Amino acid sequence: MRYFFGVIDNATGTATPEEMHRIDNFNARLVREDRLVIAGGLCDPTDAFLIDARSTGEHQVGLHHDGSEYISGFWILRCDQHDEAVALAREASRACGRKIEVRPFLGG
Repeated sequence: MRYFFGVIDNATGTATPEEMHRIDNFNARLVREDRLVIAGGLCDPTDAFLIDARSTGEHQVGLHHDGSEYISGFWILRCDQHDEAVALAREASRACGRKIEVRPFLGG
C-alpha cells in the first residue's frame, strides 16, 4: 500500500544542517528498504496557485492556503501495513523535527 507523508511547517526550507543529515539518513534507509516512491520539498504557498476549470468562468482562482501551517515537503512510501506507516511517520517526524500528516492512497 502507498502512503502520503506530508511535512507540516510554517515556513519553507527551514531545516537545520542537523535535520538535513537526519533526513538524508532516513531517505537512504527508505531507498535500501525499497519503500521510497518519491520525496521532495515544496515552495511556499505564496508561490502556489489554484485552478478551477469546472465552469466557463475564471480559471485561476488564487491561493487556496489560509493558515499558518502548510505542507512544506512530502514522502510517498510503500508500507505493507498501517502499523508500518505509523512507525515510519514517527521516524520521519523525529528526522525532520516536524509534524507528519499520513494519508493512505485510495486503492493502495
